[in-house]
This record gives sequence, structure tokens and C-alpha cells, in this order.
Amino acid sequence: MEAKTLVLALFLLLLLSQSSAFPSRKPRVHKPCKRLVFYFHDVIYNGRNSKNATAAIVGAPAWGNRTILANQNHFGDLVVFDDPITLDNNLHSAPVGRAQGIYVYDKKEIFTAWLGFSFVFNSTEHKGSINFAGADPLMNKTRDVSVIGGTGDFFMARGIATLMTDAFEGEVYFRLRVDIRLYECW
Repeated sequence: MEAKTLVLALFLLLLLSQSSAFPSRKPRVHKPCKRLVFYFHDVIYNGRNSKNATAAIVGAPAWGNRTILANQNHFGDLVVFDDPITLDNNLHSAPVGRAQGIYVYDKKEIFTAWLGFSFVFNSTEHKGSINFAGADPLMNKTRDVSVIGGTGDFFMARGIATLMTDAFEGEVYFRLRVDIRLYECW
């Protein structure tokens, strides 16, 4: 009887060790705990639109200037922005917050940038901020940047924001659709 119990225990131990050594083939599905969609509108200063500009070139390569984006895919330009965030794609809609941060055009060969910014809210709907960082390969239809934290209603938020260029007018105006999926919500 004791040998049968020992064999059964060993069999169960082997079975358990096999199941943890070979995890299920079924992929884990991550569901966001919160999903938000906003639009932010960037109007870059071009030397003539200071009244309406929400972004400005604050650093440029030696061969560039601060009112016209540099040649070669704007390589070397550093832009700071304080853009309105809206719930729809209309620039004149009431803002629900501000997108504040920087983007740096970081490649000569390809039109791309690196972003570091926050959505800052102070409305009846949301209070606090969501912080983002990541590469922005501008020629891709959609691109993901990391949600790296937050404050207030978004305390310690983590997730992904999918950016899509919704509209652009030359090098003066662009609008991004930002689809935010948070996976850590408090």
C-alpha cells in the first residue's frame, strides 16, 4: 500500500512539474482597464503666426534656423509644445487639457522623431496627467508609444498610446489621434 502511495505521489509530482515546464499554448489576452481617445493639435511657429502657435523650434542644427524646420527630414530640430487636447478632431473645440513636452527629429535618412510629453488635465472629467515617451516613426500609419506614468486620476498609469496622424497642413499644423489603453489603473 505504501509503495502505491509513493508511486502516485511521484506521478502527481511529475505531472505538476511538466505542466509548469510547458506553459499553455493559449496566448494571454491583455484587456485594458481604461481606454481613452483624444486629439492634440500642434501649430508650429513659422515666424509669422506667433498668436496661434502652440509649438516652437528651440534647438536647431548649425545649418538650420528656429522658424523653418531643417532640411534632411528636419534632423536635429528640437521642438517644445503646449498643444490643446480635444475630444474630437476640431481645433476649435473646447480643450479638455494640454499636451506638453518635446519632440526631437532624430534621423537624417528617415522622417522620424522621439517624443516625451504629458497630457495635463484639469477639468470636471479628469484631473492629473498621463506621461508618454517613445519613438515616433512618422511615416507609419500608426505607432505606439509607452504610457510611463501619471498623476491624479491616472496615478502610476501604465499602458500604450497608439498615435495616428489625423491631419496635417504643410509643416505648420498637424493633428494626432491618440488612442490610450491603460493596463494598470488605480
